[in-house]
Amino acid sequence: MNKKTVILLPLLIATSVAIGILIGNLLKKNASPVYSGMAFNHPSKIATILDLVKQGYVDSVNTDEIEEETIPDILKALDPHTTYIPAKDMVEVQEEMQGNFSGIGVQFSIMEDTVRVIEVISGGPSSKVGILPGDRIISVNDSLIAGVGVNNNTVMTLLRGQKNSKVNVGILRKDYDDELDFEITRGDIPIYSVDVSYMIDPETGFIKVSRFANTTYNEFIEGMLKLQANGAKKVIIDLRGNPGGSLVGVIQMVDEFLQKGEPILYTQGVNQPRKTYNATGRNSFANIGVYVLIDEFSASASEIFAGAMQDNDRGIVIGRRSFGKGLVQEQIPLMDGSALRLTVARFYTPSGRCIQSSYEEGNEEYYNNIYERFHNMEQLVADSIHFVDSLKYTTKGGRVVYGGGGIMPDFFVPVDTTGSSEYFNKLFRRGLIYSYAYSYADEHRDVLSTFTTADQFDSYLDRQNAMEGFLAYAEEKGVKKDPAGLKESGEVIKTQMKAYIARNIIGEEGFYPIIKHIDKTLLRAIEISHDNLLVQNIISNDNSSSLTR
Repeated sequence: MNKKTVILLPLLIATSVAIGILIGNLLKKNASPVYSGMAFNHPSKIATILDLVKQGYVDSVNTDEIEEETIPDILKALDPHTTYIPAKDMVEVQEEMQGNFSGIGVQFSIMEDTVRVIEVISGGPSSKVGILPGDRIISVNDSLIAGVGVNNNTVMTLLRGQKNSKVNVGILRKDYDDELDFEITRGDIPIYSVDVSYMIDPETGFIKVSRFANTTYNEFIEGMLKLQANGAKKVIIDLRGNPGGSLVGVIQMVDEFLQKGEPILYTQGVNQPRKTYNATGRNSFANIGVYVLIDEFSASASEIFAGAMQDNDRGIVIGRRSFGKGLVQEQIPLMDGSALRLTVARFYTPSGRCIQSSYEEGNEEYYNNIYERFHNMEQLVADSIHFVDSLKYTTKGGRVVYGGGGIMPDFFVPVDTTGSSEYFNKLFRRGLIYSYAYSYADEHRDVLSTFTTADQFDSYLDRQNAMEGFLAYAEEKGVKKDPAGLKESGEVIKTQMKAYIARNIIGEEGFYPIIKHIDKTLLRAIEISHDNLLVQNIISNDNSSSLTR
């Protein structure tokens, strides 16, 4: 199984619980939910039992705790995305959707039991007091966090807090013998949705959207305008690994590419009448060709975007079948500050595809479906579901597309298994490429900080033969140099190392242009975007073109 699966699936599952809030909230404005104004004249059996326990049980019982534990079990009988949010988790959930939280404004990484500052958000609270990339955070208030096996969640809990509250942070800095103490006033920290936008070549732009929140549309427009100003005639929109989120944001994004009246999606449920969302005619990027990248971890709003572009013959979808999350939740606040996320509808692409994957076998099997796809080799060969006649739909121009759970790409690109070896796996499992990249960036920060482009990092690290330094570092950490493994994986190791070093200095603007060289799906998208005849054949419904080659 691809290592990325193990890393990304828990993130996808956790985030998929959080997505769909705004979808449901928007629906609420257009329909009267079944529970609106409902009169509860008779207590439920569960309420009666809890009341009997409270009044008559032999020992004292905290029935509130019983309720908290029981509610999630009740909801498991419904669908995978109807869920209960305890009051203690509401702040974090709201931050996720609003696109900001209150903290000190640093990106950190824990290596060798030390919290190391990777990036300081410009203009943020830490930037204002003088925290620098490369600093080691050793204490927060009265808590020592260096050398004690601290984890990410603990550090985030300590650093986050109410806006305008103060936190004392102890820092160790290179070339300083003594600990530096900083009092930082917490402030609003943005959670960015668009990782990067840059020009791949003189005509092709690339923009990576990692999530959908209230701020995503504005970030996306800023990135697109930047690409347009740099001469982009086509754009590759990367939604791989994007678990979805805000309906409002994705509708606004699609609206920038469609003509007035063209459908974006519709939603419908037993207690929710059909609601159709059509383009308003913004169409700001009408003259820009669109290529959308998806994979098995693209879900919800990502699938809305890909499906709308595909069904309107407005964009080419490249990659692998998406996750298949097509249920709409409405968040209903409860009296104690908790909330119920109730699935109220399904969403459908313009051609009528409901992209929700089956959950008839239960929630556990639903989430294990990703592992089954890998087990069944779907990530290596085009999914046979393409050939199921009952799942055929047609686009605006009459082109055949397929339903059945998730969005099927126009061009299938298998998981890249080249460059894998036992030697690489040893390095990966121990995180040595990442840790060396940080150490190298930290040691050479004075020189590297003069660079502003990925190309400068790329050529400099080649001239300095940084790869040899890494191999020596890996040996010191117990992974001996393996000539056969290097022959198989050397290019992947070297490229990842350079990309991580660049990221540690200038962020994603350094990382993505370098990692592109080993990104087979992106390279295939670039190739397709340059083949105007092939693209025209697809959009004009020329069946002689294989969509899965």
